[in-house]
Amino acid sequence: MTISRDHLRNIAIIAHVDHGKTTLVDAMLKQSGVFRANEAVAERVLDSNDLERERGITILAKNASLTWNGYKLNIIDTPGHADFGGEVERTLKMADGALLLVDAAEGPLPQTRFVLGKALELGLTVIVVINKIDRPDGRPEVVLDEVFGLFCDLEANDKQADFPVVYAIGRDGVAMRNLEDPRESLTPLFETIVEKVPPPKGDPEAPLAMLVHDVHHDDYVGRLAIGRIHQGRITTGKQVALVQEKSEKVGRVAQVYSFEGLRRVKTESLEAGDIVAVAGFEEVQIGDTITDPDPAHRVAMPRIVVEQPTIKITFRVNDSPFAGRAGKWVTSRHVKDRLEREEKRNIALRVDLTPEPDQFVVSGRGELMLAILAETMRREGYEFAIGMPEVVTKEEGGVTYEPYERVVVDIPDAYVGAVTTRLGERRGQMLKMHSPTHGRSRLEFRVPSRGLIGFRSTFLTETRGTGLLNTLFDGWEPMGGVMLRRPSGAIVADRAGVATPYALFHVQPRGILFIDPGVEVYEGMIVGEHNRPQDLDVNVTREKKLTNIRAAGRDENVILTPPRRLTIESAMELVDRDELVEVTPDAVRVRKRILDTNKRPRRDD
Repeated sequence: MTISRDHLRNIAIIAHVDHGKTTLVDAMLKQSGVFRANEAVAERVLDSNDLERERGITILAKNASLTWNGYKLNIIDTPGHADFGGEVERTLKMADGALLLVDAAEGPLPQTRFVLGKALELGLTVIVVINKIDRPDGRPEVVLDEVFGLFCDLEANDKQADFPVVYAIGRDGVAMRNLEDPRESLTPLFETIVEKVPPPKGDPEAPLAMLVHDVHHDDYVGRLAIGRIHQGRITTGKQVALVQEKSEKVGRVAQVYSFEGLRRVKTESLEAGDIVAVAGFEEVQIGDTITDPDPAHRVAMPRIVVEQPTIKITFRVNDSPFAGRAGKWVTSRHVKDRLEREEKRNIALRVDLTPEPDQFVVSGRGELMLAILAETMRREGYEFAIGMPEVVTKEEGGVTYEPYERVVVDIPDAYVGAVTTRLGERRGQMLKMHSPTHGRSRLEFRVPSRGLIGFRSTFLTETRGTGLLNTLFDGWEPMGGVMLRRPSGAIVADRAGVATPYALFHVQPRGILFIDPGVEVYEGMIVGEHNRPQDLDVNVTREKKLTNIRAAGRDENVILTPPRRLTIESAMELVDRDELVEVTPDAVRVRKRILDTNKRPRRDD
């Protein structure tokens, strides 16, 4: 179906994590007739990645479209977590407007500030959607005032500050212009989008200029370049030029796809203003321009630039005694190729080579982003080891600068003192404190990024799992002094073998165990966290001595506390400088860099 540009709208959906973006998109797709009446549709249909479904967060930006009353709405669903801000920055440039979702109870949070700031910089028309107004602790009128204050803080102009407001319950698929209006459908939201978001600009008769915002792989046609046509038109079979950072080449468009619902649909031609997927260029990268083949008419659009990484981790080949048992891809060549492919797809990621041929420094926005990369590689059959997360620093005028984060914690009043003390130990400075709802407080801090490494587990322990922690990059400051890392030592296996209940029972009082009986261990493998600052070498394979007088298991009943299960994220938070996380398809282990007990230097605290 051909849609005129006047009936086309490109809109991004932006919000803080867990404020209901993907659920609202589900309802929009259903009510616009994208799915058949009898079609089985999963919840959060755009979260197609296994990790996204498991964690309940959007990791990768997605494209979809719907048709409503003769208008085509191209929708870009963006991640809400700050670690994936690079996805937001590059995809917002495809849109002419943005739906800013804000939870009716939680109000604006750090990522709300980040995504709104980017939308205002690009001059997008912003529609504010106060979502989840049915929450018992909802306060939509107060949240609207907070959102207006955020617009003022971000220096929005008068036109931007006069934003339209829609109230919604995304789960129920209803929206209204006023809180007292009947709750029937999302029609008020669709009407507001059509009225307020301008149609795309761009001359279809001008020379072709399409900026590549994303790349995907298709099993049948190969690499796909996804982006917006800013001027001209693109046609299947026609010659075009691909302008890259350091080179230009002419090639033929193998296929043009438009987005209809959740599917890519073959089409002959699309023109300025539409979002399109193009096949035919295997070497295309994010930020490239597809343009007219005539050198006199070529247009090289400004490349996409995102904020710099703040956290780095060393990926290295796994050299433990268990190396190669479970992994399919285990050599330095395999690991290097996979990391370089990820760097091409994710422009917020950076991979640097080191003097050691089997080590690579990977820099990203945060621990979660790097943990998701490691988890994805593990599921693909890769085997490797990663070191302790460290901050990325920069030098200016002989001074070393480190990144700082704006931290917002939402906690019960009873834990305010404990959390303030813990962040104070990590050089955190309190900026604000208020109580949005009865019994809970919201505190805002400015903390060095390195002070937050490993803090999340401490925070959950201090708040008994009832606190919410949100962070956002907040600039650079001169490097401070020594930072508290891990106050406890490690319990380390001193020999290879199989862990026994008898040995673990006697080690248990010394700290928290990470393994069950029957688990195979090797010398230098960390089997628990010591409750003192020093490391403790133990024999976890020891068995009870049997004699003709004492029978096995007769004297005492061995009762073991369930061990702490390590994930990639919790292991990254745990390890110190002399330790590594061993990641294989079937296990996540922690170990000492130097496995030999006699050669390893003692932890000196």
